Amino acid sequence: MPGKIISGAGAVGATCADNIARKELAQELVLLDIKEGLAEGKAQDMMQTAALLGFDTKITGSTNDYSKTAGSDVVVITSGIPRKPGMTREELIGTNAGIVKGVCENILKHSPNAIILVISNPMDTMTYLALTATGLSKNRIIGMGGALDSARFKYQLSLRLNCNPADLNAVVVGGHGDTTMIPLIRFATWNSVPVTKFLNEEQQKQIVADTMVGGATLTKLLGTSAWYAPGAAGAALVESIVRDEKKLFTCCVSLSGEYGQKDICLGVPVVIGKNGWEKIIEFGLNEKEQAEFNKSADAVRSMNDVLKTL
Repeated sequence: MPGKIISGAGAVGATCADNIARKELAQELVLLDIKEGLAEGKAQDMMQTAALLGFDTKITGSTNDYSKTAGSDVVVITSGIPRKPGMTREELIGTNAGIVKGVCENILKHSPNAIILVISNPMDTMTYLALTATGLSKNRIIGMGGALDSARFKYQLSLRLNCNPADLNAVVVGGHGDTTMIPLIRFATWNSVPVTKFLNEEQQKQIVADTMVGGATLTKLLGTSAWYAPGAAGAALVESIVRDEKKLFTCCVSLSGEYGQKDICLGVPVVIGKNGWEKIIEFGLNEKEQAEFNKSADAVRSMNDVLKTL
Protein backbone atom coordinates (compact mmCIF):
# COMPACT_ATOMS: atom_id res chain seq x y z
CA MET A 1 0.00 0.00 0.00
CA PRO A 2 1.19 3.60 -0.54
CA GLY A 3 2.79 5.50 2.29
CA LYS A 4 0.39 8.38 2.82
CA ILE A 5 -2.97 9.74 1.67
CA ILE A 6 -4.46 13.13 2.57
CA SER A 7 -8.15 13.96 2.91
CA GLY A 8 -10.22 16.77 4.32
CA ALA A 9 -12.02 16.35 7.64
CA GLY A 10 -15.46 17.69 6.73
CA ALA A 11 -18.43 15.44 6.08
CA VAL A 12 -17.31 14.32 2.61
CA GLY A 13 -13.61 14.17 3.44
CA ALA A 14 -14.14 12.22 6.66
CA THR A 15 -16.47 9.75 4.92
CA CYS A 16 -13.89 9.29 2.17
CA ALA A 17 -11.19 8.79 4.80
CA ASP A 18 -13.29 6.25 6.69
CA ASN A 19 -13.68 4.19 3.52
CA ILE A 20 -9.96 4.49 2.76
CA ALA A 21 -9.01 3.30 6.26
CA ARG A 22 -11.43 0.36 6.23
CA LYS A 23 -9.98 -0.81 2.91
CA GLU A 24 -6.41 -0.22 4.14
CA LEU A 25 -5.45 1.80 1.09
CA ALA A 26 -2.55 3.54 2.86
CA GLN A 27 -0.13 3.03 5.73
CA GLU A 28 -0.94 6.53 6.95
CA LEU A 29 -3.96 8.74 6.44
CA VAL A 30 -3.81 12.43 7.38
CA LEU A 31 -6.96 14.50 7.88
CA LEU A 32 -6.53 18.22 7.34
CA ASP A 33 -8.89 21.06 8.24
CA ILE A 34 -8.73 24.76 9.07
CA LYS A 35 -11.12 24.40 12.03
CA GLU A 36 -9.16 23.97 15.26
CA GLY A 37 -9.39 20.43 16.62
CA LEU A 38 -11.80 19.05 14.02
CA ALA A 39 -9.29 16.94 12.07
CA GLU A 40 -7.57 15.77 15.25
CA GLY A 41 -10.87 14.79 16.83
CA LYS A 42 -12.17 12.89 13.83
CA ALA A 43 -8.82 11.14 13.42
CA GLN A 44 -8.97 9.91 17.03
CA ASP A 45 -12.57 8.84 16.61
CA MET A 46 -11.71 6.81 13.51
CA MET A 47 -8.63 5.27 15.13
CA GLN A 48 -10.82 4.05 17.98
CA THR A 49 -12.72 1.95 15.43
CA ALA A 50 -9.54 0.14 14.33
CA ALA A 51 -9.76 -2.39 17.16
CA LEU A 52 -13.35 -3.12 16.17
CA LEU A 53 -12.93 -3.16 12.39
CA GLY A 54 -9.43 -4.63 12.22
CA PHE A 55 -7.69 -2.16 9.90
CA ASP A 56 -4.00 -1.20 10.27
CA THR A 57 -4.00 2.25 8.67
CA LYS A 58 -2.67 4.95 11.01
CA ILE A 59 -4.92 8.03 11.04
CA THR A 60 -3.76 11.43 12.28
CA GLY A 61 -5.26 14.91 12.11
CA SER A 62 -3.84 18.38 11.64
CA THR A 63 -5.19 21.91 11.85
CA ASN A 64 -3.79 23.53 8.72
CA ASP A 65 -0.23 22.21 9.27
CA TYR A 66 0.75 21.07 5.80
CA SER A 67 4.17 19.85 6.94
CA LYS A 68 2.41 16.79 8.35
CA THR A 69 1.22 15.91 4.83
CA ALA A 70 4.76 15.60 3.45
CA GLY A 71 5.39 12.73 1.08
CA SER A 72 1.74 12.05 0.24
CA ASP A 73 0.93 9.83 -2.74
CA VAL A 74 -2.72 10.89 -3.20
CA VAL A 75 -4.46 14.05 -2.00
CA VAL A 76 -8.26 14.28 -1.86
CA ILE A 77 -9.37 17.93 -1.92
CA THR A 78 -12.79 18.47 -0.35
CA SER A 79 -12.13 22.01 0.88
CA GLY A 80 -14.73 24.75 0.57
CA ILE A 81 -18.23 25.58 1.67
CA PRO A 82 -21.01 23.05 0.92
CA ARG A 83 -24.24 23.77 -0.90
CA LYS A 84 -27.36 24.86 0.93
CA PRO A 85 -30.94 24.32 -0.28
CA GLY A 86 -31.63 26.39 -3.38
CA MET A 87 -27.94 26.98 -4.13
CA THR A 88 -26.31 25.81 -7.33
CA ARG A 89 -22.80 24.40 -7.38
CA GLU A 90 -21.83 27.37 -9.54
CA GLU A 91 -22.64 29.85 -6.77
CA LEU A 92 -19.76 28.43 -4.73
CA ILE A 93 -17.07 29.39 -7.22
CA GLY A 94 -15.93 32.71 -5.72
CA THR A 95 -15.33 31.36 -2.23
CA ASN A 96 -14.09 27.90 -3.11
CA ALA A 97 -11.65 28.95 -5.85
CA GLY A 98 -9.37 30.74 -3.40
CA ILE A 99 -9.55 27.87 -0.93
CA VAL A 100 -8.76 25.17 -3.50
CA LYS A 101 -5.89 27.14 -5.04
CA GLY A 102 -4.33 27.65 -1.61
CA VAL A 103 -4.68 23.97 -0.73
CA CYS A 104 -3.03 22.91 -4.00
CA GLU A 105 -0.10 25.25 -3.49
CA ASN A 106 0.51 24.15 0.09
CA ILE A 107 0.14 20.46 -0.67
CA LEU A 108 2.68 20.54 -3.51
CA LYS A 109 5.27 22.28 -1.33
CA HIS A 110 5.43 19.08 0.70
CA SER A 111 4.21 16.42 -1.77
CA PRO A 112 5.38 17.39 -5.27
CA ASN A 113 4.65 13.93 -6.71
CA ALA A 114 1.09 13.58 -5.43
CA ILE A 115 -1.94 12.74 -7.55
CA ILE A 116 -4.71 15.25 -6.80
CA LEU A 117 -8.35 14.18 -6.62
CA VAL A 118 -10.77 17.13 -6.59
CA ILE A 119 -14.22 16.84 -4.99
CA SER A 120 -14.80 20.52 -4.13
CA ASN A 121 -17.62 22.29 -6.00
CA PRO A 122 -18.13 23.55 -8.63
CA MET A 123 -16.08 20.45 -9.39
CA ASP A 124 -15.35 20.92 -13.10
CA THR A 125 -14.09 24.46 -12.58
CA MET A 126 -12.14 23.53 -9.44
CA THR A 127 -10.46 20.71 -11.37
CA TYR A 128 -9.53 23.14 -14.14
CA LEU A 129 -8.20 25.55 -11.52
CA ALA A 130 -6.10 22.80 -9.91
CA LEU A 131 -4.61 21.94 -13.29
CA THR A 132 -3.80 25.51 -14.34
CA ALA A 133 -2.63 26.66 -10.90
CA THR A 134 -0.25 23.75 -10.28
CA GLY A 135 1.19 23.14 -13.74
CA LEU A 136 1.15 19.40 -13.05
CA SER A 137 0.85 16.87 -15.85
CA LYS A 138 -2.83 16.51 -16.69
CA ASN A 139 -3.02 12.81 -15.75
CA ARG A 140 -2.33 13.74 -12.10
CA ILE A 141 -5.42 15.97 -11.76
CA ILE A 142 -8.76 14.14 -11.47
CA GLY A 143 -12.23 15.50 -10.72
CA MET A 144 -14.54 13.03 -8.96
CA GLY A 145 -18.00 14.23 -10.13
CA GLY A 146 -18.83 11.75 -12.87
CA ALA A 147 -18.13 8.76 -10.66
CA LEU A 148 -20.74 10.03 -8.19
CA ASP A 149 -23.24 10.97 -10.89
CA SER A 150 -22.90 7.53 -12.47
CA ALA A 151 -23.57 5.88 -9.10
CA ARG A 152 -26.69 8.01 -8.73
CA PHE A 153 -27.72 6.99 -12.25
CA LYS A 154 -27.40 3.31 -11.31
CA TYR A 155 -29.45 3.95 -8.18
CA GLN A 156 -32.30 5.48 -10.18
CA LEU A 157 -32.19 2.62 -12.69
CA SER A 158 -32.21 0.02 -9.91
CA LEU A 159 -35.39 1.51 -8.44
CA ARG A 160 -37.25 1.18 -11.75
CA LEU A 161 -35.81 -2.23 -12.65
CA ASN A 162 -36.03 -3.61 -9.10
CA CYS A 163 -32.50 -4.96 -9.40
CA ASN A 164 -29.15 -4.76 -7.64
CA PRO A 165 -27.34 -1.57 -8.70
CA ALA A 166 -24.06 -3.50 -8.76
CA ASP A 167 -25.45 -5.47 -11.74
CA LEU A 168 -25.79 -2.27 -13.75
CA ASN A 169 -23.35 -0.44 -15.99
CA ALA A 170 -24.42 3.17 -16.51
CA VAL A 171 -22.39 6.25 -17.33
CA VAL A 172 -22.95 9.97 -16.87
CA VAL A 173 -20.70 12.32 -18.86
CA GLY A 174 -20.39 16.09 -19.13
CA GLY A 175 -20.36 18.60 -16.31
CA HIS A 176 -21.07 17.84 -12.67
CA GLY A 177 -24.12 20.08 -12.48
CA ASP A 178 -27.88 19.74 -12.41
CA THR A 179 -28.18 21.08 -15.96
CA THR A 180 -24.82 20.03 -17.42
CA MET A 181 -24.58 16.29 -16.71
CA ILE A 182 -25.62 13.82 -19.40
CA PRO A 183 -26.83 10.36 -18.28
CA LEU A 184 -26.18 8.13 -21.30
CA ILE A 185 -29.14 5.81 -20.99
CA ARG A 186 -28.54 4.45 -24.50
CA PHE A 187 -25.35 2.79 -23.21
CA ALA A 188 -26.75 1.60 -19.86
CA THR A 189 -26.93 -2.19 -19.41
CA TRP A 190 -28.23 -4.72 -16.89
CA ASN A 191 -25.71 -7.54 -16.97
CA SER A 192 -24.90 -6.71 -20.61
CA VAL A 193 -28.55 -6.33 -21.69
CA PRO A 194 -29.52 -2.74 -22.68
CA VAL A 195 -31.87 -1.28 -20.07
CA THR A 196 -33.88 0.24 -22.90
CA LYS A 197 -35.31 -3.25 -23.46
CA PHE A 198 -37.04 -3.04 -20.08
CA LEU A 199 -38.02 0.63 -19.90
CA ASN A 200 -40.35 2.63 -22.10
CA GLU A 201 -39.38 6.09 -23.35
CA GLU A 202 -41.29 7.92 -20.61
CA GLN A 203 -39.58 5.86 -17.90
CA GLN A 204 -36.20 6.51 -19.47
CA LYS A 205 -36.77 10.26 -19.53
CA GLN A 206 -37.84 10.26 -15.88
CA ILE A 207 -34.76 8.30 -14.80
CA VAL A 208 -32.51 10.75 -16.62
CA ALA A 209 -34.31 13.73 -15.07
CA ASP A 210 -34.16 12.26 -11.55
CA THR A 211 -30.46 11.52 -11.95
CA MET A 212 -29.68 15.08 -13.00
CA VAL A 213 -31.28 16.56 -9.88
CA GLY A 214 -29.96 13.84 -7.58
CA GLY A 215 -27.64 16.19 -5.71
CA ALA A 216 -30.18 18.99 -5.44
CA THR A 217 -32.79 16.53 -4.14
CA LEU A 218 -30.48 15.45 -1.34
CA THR A 219 -29.47 19.02 -0.53
CA LYS A 220 -33.14 19.91 -0.09
CA LEU A 221 -33.75 16.90 2.17
CA LEU A 222 -30.57 17.20 4.22
CA GLY A 223 -30.20 20.97 4.35
CA THR A 224 -26.66 20.64 2.98
CA SER A 225 -24.67 18.66 0.42
CA ALA A 226 -24.64 14.86 0.56
CA TRP A 227 -21.57 13.08 1.94
CA TYR A 228 -21.91 9.28 2.02
CA ALA A 229 -21.98 8.68 -1.74
CA PRO A 230 -19.49 11.49 -2.58
CA GLY A 231 -17.10 10.12 0.03
CA ALA A 232 -17.48 6.57 -1.24
CA ALA A 233 -16.94 7.73 -4.84
CA GLY A 234 -13.73 9.47 -3.81
CA ALA A 235 -12.49 6.37 -2.00
CA ALA A 236 -13.30 4.17 -5.02
CA LEU A 237 -11.07 6.36 -7.19
CA VAL A 238 -8.31 6.29 -4.59
CA GLU A 239 -8.53 2.50 -4.51
CA SER A 240 -8.20 2.24 -8.29
CA ILE A 241 -5.12 4.48 -8.12
CA VAL A 242 -3.24 2.85 -5.25
CA ARG A 243 -4.07 -0.72 -6.31
CA ASP A 244 -3.54 0.06 -10.00
CA GLU A 245 -6.91 -1.49 -10.80
CA LYS A 246 -7.31 0.09 -14.25
CA LYS A 247 -11.03 0.56 -13.57
CA LEU A 248 -13.19 2.63 -15.88
CA PHE A 249 -14.84 5.63 -14.22
CA THR A 250 -16.34 8.83 -15.50
CA CYS A 251 -14.03 11.54 -14.19
CA CYS A 252 -13.44 15.19 -14.88
CA VAL A 253 -10.14 15.39 -16.76
CA SER A 254 -8.36 17.72 -19.15
CA LEU A 255 -9.49 17.27 -22.75
CA SER A 256 -7.24 17.87 -25.74
CA GLY A 257 -9.64 17.23 -28.59
CA GLU A 258 -11.39 14.16 -27.18
CA TYR A 259 -15.17 14.34 -27.49
CA GLY A 260 -14.64 17.43 -29.64
CA GLN A 261 -13.41 19.64 -26.78
CA LYS A 262 -10.11 21.11 -25.60
CA ASP A 263 -8.76 23.48 -22.93
CA ILE A 264 -11.42 22.30 -20.49
CA CYS A 265 -11.85 19.72 -17.74
CA LEU A 266 -15.03 17.71 -18.20
CA GLY A 267 -16.47 14.33 -17.27
CA VAL A 268 -15.61 11.50 -19.68
CA PRO A 269 -14.91 7.76 -19.25
CA VAL A 270 -11.29 7.23 -18.19
CA VAL A 271 -9.11 4.38 -16.98
CA ILE A 272 -7.79 5.03 -13.46
CA GLY A 273 -4.50 3.44 -12.34
CA LYS A 274 -1.28 4.10 -10.46
CA ASN A 275 -0.36 7.06 -12.68
CA GLY A 276 -3.70 8.80 -12.19
CA TRP A 277 -5.96 8.79 -15.23
CA GLU A 278 -4.30 6.80 -17.97
CA LYS A 279 -6.51 7.05 -21.05
CA ILE A 280 -9.83 8.43 -22.22
CA ILE A 281 -12.34 6.01 -23.71
CA GLU A 282 -14.38 7.41 -26.61
CA PHE A 283 -17.95 6.06 -26.48
CA GLY A 284 -19.00 7.34 -29.88
CA LEU A 285 -21.79 9.79 -29.08
CA ASN A 286 -24.63 10.23 -31.52
CA GLU A 287 -25.56 13.66 -32.87
CA LYS A 288 -27.99 14.47 -30.04
CA GLU A 289 -25.61 13.33 -27.30
CA GLN A 290 -22.70 15.24 -28.82
CA ALA A 291 -24.82 18.40 -28.99
CA GLU A 292 -25.66 17.99 -25.29
CA PHE A 293 -21.98 17.44 -24.49
CA ASN A 294 -21.02 20.60 -26.39
CA LYS A 295 -23.71 22.56 -24.55
CA SER A 296 -22.39 21.23 -21.24
CA ALA A 297 -18.86 22.26 -22.21
CA ASP A 298 -20.05 25.78 -23.06
CA ALA A 299 -21.66 26.12 -19.62
CA VAL A 300 -18.56 24.87 -17.81
CA ARG A 301 -16.32 27.10 -19.91
CA SER A 302 -18.43 30.10 -18.86
CA MET A 303 -17.82 29.17 -15.21
CA ASN A 304 -14.11 28.82 -15.89
CA ASP A 305 -14.09 32.35 -17.29
CA VAL A 306 -15.17 33.61 -13.86
CA LEU A 307 -11.76 32.52 -12.55
CA LYS A 308 -10.16 35.30 -14.61
CA THR A 309 -12.12 37.90 -12.63
CA LEU A 310 -11.13 36.65 -9.17
